[in-house]
Amino acid sequence: MTLSHAIPDNDRPPPVRAVFSAVTWKEIAYLLSNLPLAVVGFVYAVVMVSTAGGLSVTAIGIPLLACGLYLSRHLGRLDRARARGLLGVRVDEPTPIPGPKRSGGFFPWLWTSIKDPVGWRTVLYQLIRLPWGVLTFTVALTGLFVLWPVLPYLVRLMANVDRAMVRGLLSPSDDLERRIAELESDRGVVVDTAAADLRRIERDLHDGAQARLVALAMGLGLAKEKLLEDPEGAAAMVDEAHGEVKLALQELRDLARGIHPAVLTDRGLDAALSSVAARCVVPVKVVVDLPGARPAEAIEGIAYFVVSELLQNVSKHAGPGARGATVEVWRAGAWLMLRVSDDGRGGASAAGGSGLAGLAERLGAVDGVLVVDSPAGAGTVVTAELPWRDRG
Repeated sequence: MTLSHAIPDNDRPPPVRAVFSAVTWKEIAYLLSNLPLAVVGFVYAVVMVSTAGGLSVTAIGIPLLACGLYLSRHLGRLDRARARGLLGVRVDEPTPIPGPKRSGGFFPWLWTSIKDPVGWRTVLYQLIRLPWGVLTFTVALTGLFVLWPVLPYLVRLMANVDRAMVRGLLSPSDDLERRIAELESDRGVVVDTAAADLRRIERDLHDGAQARLVALAMGLGLAKEKLLEDPEGAAAMVDEAHGEVKLALQELRDLARGIHPAVLTDRGLDAALSSVAARCVVPVKVVVDLPGARPAEAIEGIAYFVVSELLQNVSKHAGPGARGATVEVWRAGAWLMLRVSDDGRGGASAAGGSGLAGLAERLGAVDGVLVVDSPAGAGTVVTAELPWRDRG
C-alpha cells in the first residue's frame, strides 16, 4: 500500500466562473493572508538559521538548530491547516520525531532532529514564500478594485501555485515517510488479523473439541457406574465414547492443520497444498514449481493460508457448473507467485467486507498484492504475489 500524491477528485476545486463563488473567496482570503504569515515565517527561518549557524562553534549551536527545526514543523502544521481550510488541500501529517527516550538518548535524538527532512523543507518553504506572498497579496488586493473581470482566473492560477508548493514542500513526500506510513498501516492489519485468529481458535476449541471432550467424560463416568450392574450397557457406552474420541481427535487435527499443518513444515507447499486440494468439492490440479527452494516459514505459511481460503471459496461459490480448479505456485525473481483459477460462475469481488478483501489486507501486511479477475459467468482467476524471502 503505497501513498500517492496525485490530486484526488474530491480535492480538485470547481471550474472557474466569472461570478465569484465561495471557493474563489476562500482562495482570495488565502492569498491576502500570505504576506503577513510569510513575513513571520521568513523572519523566523532567517533568525533561526543565522543564530544557530553563528553559534555552531559553541555547545549550544547544534541543540538550538535542532529545536529550531522542531518548531518549524509546527509552522508547517499551521500552513497545512490553512491550506486545508481555504484551498481544500489534504496533505498527510509527517511522522513525528520520537523523543530522546525512544530515540536511544539525547545525542541520537539530536542527530535525527538535525537531519530531519520535514523540518528543512519547511524552512525552505518559509524562505521562498516571502517574495511569492508579496506578489499574491499585491495582485489580489489590486484585483479587488480594478481587475474584477479577470480576478477569478488570476486567483485560481496563483492558488494552484500555492497548492503545488504545499504538496511539494509540506507533505511527507520522501520515500522514508511513505514507508513509515505503510508500515504503520500494515502493523494495524497484522494486529487485527492476529486477534481475529486467536478468537477463531478459542471459539473452535470451546464449541468443538472442548464440548465433545466434556460429553465424553460424562459418558465414561456413567459407564463406570454401570460397569457392575449392567456390563452390556456399560460396554455400549464405552463403544460410543470410543467413537467420540475419534471425532474429538479429528477436530483437533483439523484445528492444528488450520493453524500450521505439520505436512507444510515437513514437506513444503507441494504436499501441503495437495492435501488441501483433496478436500475441495471440485477436482483441483496442483502445480508447484519451486525446484530445490523453499521460502521463509512466514511467507510459506501465508501462501498456504491464502490458497486454502481461495479453495474454500471455490467450494462455496464456484457453483454447480464448476468442473475443476487449478492451483499454480512458482517463483518469479524476488516474488513468490500464486494463482488459483476455476471455471465456475465468476462474479467474485475484492470489495470491502468480502473475504477476498481480508486476504488482500493480509498480503499487504507483508508487501504482497492480490489481483482478482472474475467476470460473471466466466470463472475466477485470483493471482497473489508475495515477496520471496530465503529460509533461515
